Amino acid sequence: MANYYCMIAGLPDIDLQDAKPGMTVEQMREQCGEQLTSQDKKLLFYFFLHFDCINLVKLLKNPEANIDQWGNFTHEQLQDLITSATELNFNVHRFPAFMSVFAREYAFNKDKADYFPEDEIAFQFLNYAIRTCPNRMMRRWYKLNLDITNILTAMLARTQGWSVGDFVKGEGEVQEMIRENKTKDFNLTHELEYIPQLMKIVEEDDPVRKEKMIDAFKWVWLDERTFFEPFSMEAVFAYLCKLQMQERWAKLDVEQGKETFQRIIDNLRGEARVPDEFLA
Repeated sequence: MANYYCMIAGLPDIDLQDAKPGMTVEQMREQCGEQLTSQDKKLLFYFFLHFDCINLVKLLKNPEANIDQWGNFTHEQLQDLITSATELNFNVHRFPAFMSVFAREYAFNKDKADYFPEDEIAFQFLNYAIRTCPNRMMRRWYKLNLDITNILTAMLARTQGWSVGDFVKGEGEVQEMIRENKTKDFNLTHELEYIPQLMKIVEEDDPVRKEKMIDAFKWVWLDERTFFEPFSMEAVFAYLCKLQMQERWAKLDVEQGKETFQRIIDNLRGEARVPDEFLA
């Protein structure tokens, strides 16, 4: 396992509440390109694939749209995918197969009242990453994101009197329990230790604060999973994930966001299970 002590030690400290990020995702990407092993560089494909999926939806809606440059693929490559998938009925092999299938089916689905392409491709991406990513921590991260989305969506659907099963994506133990259990926590508290925190989040009425609470929860999760290996590839990946969250909120909110995040982070870290010997 590669050790990236020099790289990570030289990175600026970042906090979710910082109004101005210490560096950009693009700058971090350049450092990764220079210092990661060839094997670890392949892992970052998954991080940037998320942006490719967003770009694909943009181009399906408008072929002339400006796309996010964070992705793995260029505008021309994504247009080639769309052409090959829709006109030639062909899966382009350099792309994950789900992207070609999504592009091919988009025309049939786009006018359906209950079809939200951004949500659908986000699920397809998470499902792909969970199944194929060779790094265990990264797979757990993507599963966490899928589970959180399903649980929060199911809790919201229930408060609105909607059919919970209609909004749950994927197949698995968590999805099955959500669909089958009528209890407040879907009987998941004994399976997933963070359920009480999610239940607090779903009770938040302010949608902006709710989003901040979700990102703060994910931030602390990343901290916990890299606590014992702070110079590993997992730590590099966690730093990128945090940097993405930080950049997003820095664009949306400044002083109010800083104050809010500080309180949320402090509360979550107070609940984190850090070994006693590290608290002395």
